[in-house]
Amino acid sequence: MLGRKNWLFAGIEAAAHRTAILCSLVQTCKHLQINPFVYLRDVIERVSTHPARRVLELTPREWKRVRQNSRTQAAV
Repeated sequence: MLGRKNWLFAGIEAAAHRTAILCSLVQTCKHLQINPFVYLRDVIERVSTHPARRVLELTPREWKRVRQNSRTQAAV
């Protein structure tokens, strides 16, 4: 697999770590049937103003739950 061989050389350890985090987020989104682009765009736009005490809401699982709850409340 070409992609796997390309990831062997991330340059520096910190870059490899950041890449692993991003790949984990994308795969988690796919597993939860979330569009990774929509999730990442929303989180990146909100992360600087989001309260630190509610940071777990930005994880893919909680993001989906909060979003579904807000849709349900809007429909009522």
